[in-house]
Amino acid sequence: MDTPQQPSGQDGYWYGPDPEHPKARAVLDAVRSYRAAETLVRRRIQDAMGMNENDLLAMRCLMQARQAGGSLGPKDLSRLLGISTASTTALIDRLERGGYVRRRARPNDRRAWEIVPTDTSDTDVRQTVGDMHQRMMQAAAELSPQEAEIVISFMDRLRSALEDPSPDPGQR
Repeated sequence: MDTPQQPSGQDGYWYGPDPEHPKARAVLDAVRSYRAAETLVRRRIQDAMGMNENDLLAMRCLMQARQAGGSLGPKDLSRLLGISTASTTALIDRLERGGYVRRRARPNDRRAWEIVPTDTSDTDVRQTVGDMHQRMMQAAAELSPQEAEIVISFMDRLRSALEDPSPDPGQR
């Protein structure tokens, strides 16, 4: 699978020239290029593990909960993933059939279930994404403290711009 070509220079579709901020477009093109690469890698991981996007997100949530010393139940996954309880049940069934998770009664409430990643799934996920995460961590570690602060500040502002409750494009 090839990386989608990103527009650059004056040929970009989304952003017009901005004489007041000449580097803004180049920065946003770099963000878009990164997102395209990340999407491609995510698809490769999904294919390699036989999972879809929600499956991978669920595994991340489950592994983070276990790493923090806790666990998640089906209702927790529904809430975290923003999906219905029926979709959550199907997701858990899929992950269980694939050997990635198992259901077990909660130790403090035998009527409630918790979903826990299997040891094999932890190993599989780490083997599949470990090298990529290590390369990403190295790229971040090579930033000076000042550069890191600039990147963090920019990414926070970019996230805020996306979360701003501006009008729906269809409502203009």
